Order: sequence, then structure tokens, then C-alpha cells
Amino acid sequence: MSSRLGLSNLSGFQEILVVVLMLISFFAIFYSDIEAGYKIGIAALVFSIIFLASMATQVLKQGMPQKNQ
Repeated sequence: MSSRLGLSNLSGFQEILVVVLMLISFFAIFYSDIEAGYKIGIAALVFSIIFLASMATQVLKQGMPQKNQ
């Protein structure tokens, strides 16, 4: 049930989580009236969460033994 948004190494749940994080950060950065320092912090936090989620998924996939087909 994944929409496959170019995030091929993520599961469906993680892919939805990444899209939601991206939408929330987009609205927080462009449509809120907060200081630029906070906007940069939000963008850096969201980027690091997405990066770490994809990195963790890749590490877990490499750690699993491959099934013979």
C-alpha cells in the first residue's frame, strides 16, 4: 500500500511518516511567523530525522539474511 515516492528503501509506514514530516515542516517554515533561526532549526531537525530513518532502514535490510529464490 506504499505510494513509492522515490523512497524505495523505506516501508510504507515510514514513507507516510516522512511525507507527514515534510508537510509539517513546509507549513512551519513558510506559513508561520517565527524567527529565521527557529525555521532553520526545524528544517535541520526534520532533515536529520528523515536521514536517520532511511539510514536505519538500510542498515536493517543489510543485516537481514537474503532469501534464496
